[in-house]
Amino acid sequence: MTQEVPMENAEALHDPISKPPAPRRSVLDLAPLELDCMNTLWPIGEATVREIRERLSPRRARAYTTIMTIMDRLARKGIVERKKTGRAYTYRPRLSAEEARTHALAQVLENFFGGSKDALVAHLDGAIDEALSLVQNGAPEVSATVARPTSPEASADANSGARGHLDGPVV
Repeated sequence: MTQEVPMENAEALHDPISKPPAPRRSVLDLAPLELDCMNTLWPIGEATVREIRERLSPRRARAYTTIMTIMDRLARKGIVERKKTGRAYTYRPRLSAEEARTHALAQVLENFFGGSKDALVAHLDGAIDEALSLVQNGAPEVSATVARPTSPEASADANSGARGHLDGPVV
């Protein structure tokens, strides 16, 4: 005995992403390449796989099909939404970078510091001092990744000795 699928649901059989996405998951659950794709997508707001791949390629070259798979996974996780535009899909984040940072920081605060802001601040203060010490002493694995200003204002602050914003992935 076979059961007929109503015509309005027939399209869902051909596109597994058209079903309602799973609830948003933690940004901390994202793999590094997923997070790179999100960090590429957030500033532009909406993009195809080709556009994301082109923007990622200077620092992390990957095959088109790899980025397509990653974006499909992000859609399945409910992190991005996608819509068919011609022959390609266009992807849009379902949460802003700021929302992702806030959510991730809240998770870190709760899971690593028992909800204590004071413990987090004390840890960060010590970690920043340690990182700056490593940079000043020429630790190659740290000096390549720490304290790159993200804006002209931050660059001016960094040059004047003030602490600038760290440039890096949202986590």
